[in-house]
Amino acid sequence: MTQIATGIDAPPRHAALDEAHVGDIRGALGTIAHHDTGARDGWRARLRTLLAILGPGLIVMVGDNDAGAFGTYTQAGQNYGTTLLWTLMLLIPVLYVNQEMVLRLGAVTRVGHARLIFARFGKFWGSFSVIDLFLVNALTLVTEFIGISLALEYLGIPRHWGVCAAAALVML
Repeated sequence: MTQIATGIDAPPRHAALDEAHVGDIRGALGTIAHHDTGARDGWRARLRTLLAILGPGLIVMVGDNDAGAFGTYTQAGQNYGTTLLWTLMLLIPVLYVNQEMVLRLGAVTRVGHARLIFARFGKFWGSFSVIDLFLVNALTLVTEFIGISLALEYLGIPRHWGVCAAAALVML
């Protein structure tokens, strides 16, 4: 078992992970100074600290965690338990390589994915790709609003007003 040093013999705490990560933590909604290692008193201070370190990771974090996916994951967990976890070992490298390839393709060519499909594979496959992307995004948005209405119903809030408010927030 690992012993945790406390008291006088404990090494000084700091925000740097290693020599490559020295300095202030600059997030999307604020900055945490390098020397700021004190405990956060109260939930507001902890929330401000959390908001300061959130950035693009927040967007990545919610990727593929829409209401439809959450329902599917819940149903799969109920039906199969942890017996399908081994498939993650196969899927994670594939997803990583796919994201990296599209990122490199865009970074090198300075052209979007759809335009490259049009240029390389022609009008049919380019149109198919764009229409497919549009339909999947539209259906994902529908599942988001279904999830919102179910959550509002669970909380006892009238669905009509809540969904209208959520739609207004989405349009902002």
